[in-house]
Amino acid sequence: MQTKNPFLDEIAKFTTAAAGVAQAASEEAKTAFRAQADRMVAEMDLVRRDDLDALKAEIAALRAEVDALKGAASAAKPAPKAKPAKKGE
Repeated sequence: MQTKNPFLDEIAKFTTAAAGVAQAASEEAKTAFRAQADRMVAEMDLVRRDDLDALKAEIAALRAEVDALKGAASAAKPAPKAKPAKKGE
């Protein structure tokens, strides 16, 4: 047979409410921390890793293209003409 103890009921309600408040406070703290971290990152003018990797790949592709163009230009360039000899030489 169970007996109703109002004191224990109140403690159970209190702990349930406290757990809910603690959970809400935890979520609010996480949100505030993320907002502050985002603000700091924005002020520091940082870039994300995936953006940096994409830029590195683009730079590498452009360098390869420039090297290819330089190679094509040097291959198409005619050999320099021999200078005529000066009189008396």
